[in-house]
Amino acid sequence: MNATDLDYFVRTRPRLLGIAHRIVGDAHEAEDVLQEVWLRWHRADRATVINADAFLATVTSRLAINLVQSAHRRRETPVAVLPTLEATDHHADPQAQTERGERVAEAARLLLERLPPAQRAAYLLREGFEYPYSQIALILGIGAPHARQLVKRARARVAAGECRPVSPVAHGRLRRAFATAARGGDLRSLEAVLAADLERAA
Repeated sequence: MNATDLDYFVRTRPRLLGIAHRIVGDAHEAEDVLQEVWLRWHRADRATVINADAFLATVTSRLAINLVQSAHRRRETPVAVLPTLEATDHHADPQAQTERGERVAEAARLLLERLPPAQRAAYLLREGFEYPYSQIALILGIGAPHARQLVKRARARVAAGECRPVSPVAHGRLRRAFATAARGGDLRSLEAVLAADLERAA
């Protein structure tokens, strides 16, 4: 890499940044893309680069598209928000139990951040504990078609990734109830917490 190559990249950078920003829609992520473009440009064999403008624009576009697709794939796995709910082995490695507790805490936080109370209750009972829609409807005091619609909307919200502030008190309450249900199969306390959240939101 010589000074001419560096100067060329600096002159071209504003246009490349514009390309990246239009694709990823975020200034900070566009800057990250340009950092990777610079590394690719630095390592490129100049003998194989026929058109530098086209090379840099193509690399920028591909990296930006890869970034967007990667983020989309992460958002399109909403069930992964919930940890695996197999019965707890009380003789398991303490590290494994700690990690499980952390996953439950993170799941509770994400559900509170992304879902309003009715959708949160329906989603958690359906995706986390495989409740039938008829039972979800009884708990929430709604019809089964409405319960099904709540779960559908919740999946879309979880995938969208939009977040709201979370009360530490609400997080602790849901985390404890979720952990108790996942650990011992006692779902009554979880149902009570979800119902209380609905009443507070009414």
